[in-house]
Amino acid sequence: MTPHADLAQRVRDLLADEPSTREVSMFGGRAFMVDDRIVVSAQRSGELLVRVPADRHHELTARPGARQAVMGTDRDMGPGWVTVDAASLGGEDLSWWLGIALEHNRAATTPRPEAADG
Repeated sequence: MTPHADLAQRVRDLLADEPSTREVSMFGGRAFMVDDRIVVSAQRSGELLVRVPADRHHELTARPGARQAVMGTDRDMGPGWVTVDAASLGGEDLSWWLGIALEHNRAATTPRPEAADG
């Protein structure tokens, strides 16, 4: 099994109980969407593209194997997009990163309370 296929299957297994999950070819890999928002993408290289809260971007890119995500030739994807090296996705690490992405996804999909009319 290729690194990409192995990573995609591991993500698929971890998201098995997550409602509203679908897969899409995107960002040069296999993107996993929950509630029509990208959570992660298993890249052909075996790396993981992770959607994270922008306000935690610097904290999360300081973790081993994590760095600012780029698209194409050095085009920075901006805060909230992190790439994690394949070597840093062993054991419980993949589950940890997926948890961060799902937490962000849930916060983004939770309706905000209507502003009170004043």
